[in-house]
Amino acid sequence: MTEFRHPTKGYVFVVTYGRSGSTLLQNLLNTLPDCLVRGENNNALFPLYRSWRSLTNSPDIDRMRAAHDTSGPSHPWFGAEMIDTDSYARSLCKSFARHVLRPPPHIRLCGFKEIRTIRPKAEFMGFLQFMNSYFPKAHFVFNTRNHADVVRSSWWRQHDPEEVRQMMAAAERVFADFAKANPERSVCLHYDDYIRDHTLFEPLFDLLDARPPPERMQAVLGTHLSHST
Repeated sequence: MTEFRHPTKGYVFVVTYGRSGSTLLQNLLNTLPDCLVRGENNNALFPLYRSWRSLTNSPDIDRMRAAHDTSGPSHPWFGAEMIDTDSYARSLCKSFARHVLRPPPHIRLCGFKEIRTIRPKAEFMGFLQFMNSYFPKAHFVFNTRNHADVVRSSWWRQHDPEEVRQMMAAAERVFADFAKANPERSVCLHYDDYIRDHTLFEPLFDLLDARPPPERMQAVLGTHLSHST
């Protein structure tokens, strides 16, 4: 089997909540040269993050590694001092890219969009930092939309409007905090703004150092998505 290599321009992740216009962004990003952005994957990466975190957040493992202990077969944490959490995380992300994203060899920029990344703030931030650390040249596109329109859209109508608004506000605080801490890796976009003024996509294209052919961009922006009501 051919050895997998990360795309040379890195990765791009669209991070948002449902009904925010993320599929439009997915379509638009796929018009960029040698770019492949997959759709949702049921947040399959998140359990991998938790697996890594369970190792890095263990006082027992930390204590054994700090003391340079060499445990034997009778030790309840036998071998824990040998765990290489950094290599483990890199292997997890590389395997995810290889077997889930599956970019063809010519692709130079790859990623996915996901709407299921909403967690308590500390865990959500930790997850984003994990992605930022272990996917080479990671880029993050945070997408938001007018709350009133989201609440009225599709399946959100079945939920308590105030709970939906609180979810979006909490998510947007994480988006803003992460982008502020990682400005060279992040861009924040707002659906209601860029749908009216397409020049507001320029920060996204600058971040990725790539621009779509104008005719393809106009075709995407002029297409009605079947799930958009």
